[in-house]
Amino acid sequence: MFRLWAALALLAAGVARAEEAEAEAEKVVDGFSDTDRAKMTESSEKHEFQAEVNRLMDIIINSLYTDKQVFLRELISNAADALEKARFHSVQDETFLGDTKDLEVKIEHDADAKTISIIDTGVGMSKADLINNLGTVAKSGTTNFLEAMAEGGDANLIGQFGVGFYSAFLVADKVSVTSKCNDDPVQHVWESSADASFTVVDDPRGNTLGRGTRVTLHLKEDAHDYLSEDKLKESAKKYSQFIQYPIYVKVKKEVDVEADEDDDDDKDDEDEEKKDDVETKDEEEKEEEDKKPKKKTVFEWEQVNTQKAIWLRAKEDVTEEEYNEFYKSISKDYLDPLAYTHFNAEGEIEFKSILFLPKKAPFDMMDNYWTKKSEVKLFVRRVLVAEKFDELLPRYLNFVRGVVDSDDLPLNVSREQLQQNKIMKVISKKLVRKVLELMKKLAKDEESGGDDEDEEGEDKEKEEEEKKEKKDEEGLWTKFWKEFNKNLKMGCYEDDSNRSKLSKLLRFFTTKSDGKEISLDKYLDRMQESQESIYYMSGDSIETMKKAPALQIFMKKDLEVLMLPDHLDEPCLQKLADYEGKKFVSIQKADVKLDETEEEKKKFNKIKDMYKPLTDWWKKKLTDLTESGAMKEAGVKVEKVEVSKRLTESPVVVVTSQFGYSAQQEKVMKSTPTTQ
Repeated sequence: MFRLWAALALLAAGVARAEEAEAEAEKVVDGFSDTDRAKMTESSEKHEFQAEVNRLMDIIINSLYTDKQVFLRELISNAADALEKARFHSVQDETFLGDTKDLEVKIEHDADAKTISIIDTGVGMSKADLINNLGTVAKSGTTNFLEAMAEGGDANLIGQFGVGFYSAFLVADKVSVTSKCNDDPVQHVWESSADASFTVVDDPRGNTLGRGTRVTLHLKEDAHDYLSEDKLKESAKKYSQFIQYPIYVKVKKEVDVEADEDDDDDKDDEDEEKKDDVETKDEEEKEEEDKKPKKKTVFEWEQVNTQKAIWLRAKEDVTEEEYNEFYKSISKDYLDPLAYTHFNAEGEIEFKSILFLPKKAPFDMMDNYWTKKSEVKLFVRRVLVAEKFDELLPRYLNFVRGVVDSDDLPLNVSREQLQQNKIMKVISKKLVRKVLELMKKLAKDEESGGDDEDEEGEDKEKEEEEKKEKKDEEGLWTKFWKEFNKNLKMGCYEDDSNRSKLSKLLRFFTTKSDGKEISLDKYLDRMQESQESIYYMSGDSIETMKKAPALQIFMKKDLEVLMLPDHLDEPCLQKLADYEGKKFVSIQKADVKLDETEEEKKKFNKIKDMYKPLTDWWKKKLTDLTESGAMKEAGVKVEKVEVSKRLTESPVVVVTSQFGYSAQQEKVMKSTPTTQ
């Protein structure tokens, strides 16, 4: 028995050595053996690149461009276009797909050969297509890229223009393209090492693809990190998450395998032998060990673009759960969105979009306000063009999440050109309008509280109870305002074209609002008939402002005053200047005019004249104190001292001039690090 095992072991070792020797003799890279390559070298046709392509290759090869993964976006985008063309042909001709019916993209890597391959089952290319499409520059972003570089552009423009197929040379020093189309019975291979020339040859293996194209990149040394499964999956998912055709990445997995059934048969035969034989027992124990589960390495195709582009579907066909899951996938937020808008823009520019308002503001939102970019992702025909785009939404709306997908935008175009592009400006304008409309709807729904026509009887009583409960609960707009009020105030300050719309959304504390923030419309509804201005005051807190002497006369006359504890409130109102024809007036400034009769005016003028010597004396004393006395270093200047009609209890109040800073504004400016 031992001799038999030894013989089998020697035989297995001999077979393994023979296979290894054969593999060494016929090393296969990208499906080509050494024999195949020898045949290709003998019969290949050499062609020169167009001059523009040479210039492009030289720039790419010698660039220090850091975001090299853009090559995968371009190649997958090309593959998706080829698949779309194949689908289009199959609609016209049912036999077009033939035996290769699955329209898909597959990405695999070979760690030993240091290659990545992108395979699609699209239309494929004939010999003439390979020469024309890959050897010359079409009128596309590539031409624009070269023009920009000629004008002294940065190498980082590579990722912004796309430069299509040639971006493969960002990571590869040699590219092979194998392609087969229905119009050409022969499968062809295109190869280039970016040395001003390329070769085209008939594939000696025959038709291995059926139909489609295989692009293989022989990676540069600094691009070997793309030989990682995780890196490939991450990059493919990032740019092609919503492409309609499945994209697979080849992954390696270990699975458990049971011992072969033959071993069980051998054991049954041995059980019939003498059980007291020691050698037989040893063999049985050995076989028991062999029967334990073993690890086996297998390769599988794992789909990376399982997320569907729900913005392409009608609103009615998308469930609330799908919207929530989609939001979480693009925003990486663990909470559901507060609200969303899903729309198709039609007219001179057509695009589809879903925009979300988050429930919570990022903790560092205002810290990064000036540098943070819009979080709305820009797609062109479901291919990601920009994750963060400066001009898609104004800075104060940088918390909005979502996607925009346009068929009207060119894929191979620079970010600079997109920003100047008329299409982008129209898209941006429509997005801002939709976001503000969504906010307006939230605010309106909360203000109205769902008021309908009055009904009689028990139904009416139930409705009243429900309304009271709703009022006790925080509405969606109140929740949103608490998180993002600073952004809207900044928008009111920065966005001239939408300032009036934003003013409708603002909320403020008042002397009559019982600790709640109200809209300016509600303030107007409660104004006295003779009141001509909207009064406001600013301070560190509501409690501090309530004790201010400047407020006394307004409390006595029962005039409502806006109270502004936030440092952004006052600049916001100053930018607004007025609301619905009513001017904003600070009660902490000297120009406050209150409604009074002619008799009251005459009486006050007499009092002013009577106390003029006293006010002049106070003016001189305070001027001496601030200009040459103890307060010389304070930088305070006293403009005038006069008798006041706004005081009821306090003996004195300090106010600023009409065009000066309020005390709160001065305090904020002094505490700002950038203030010199």
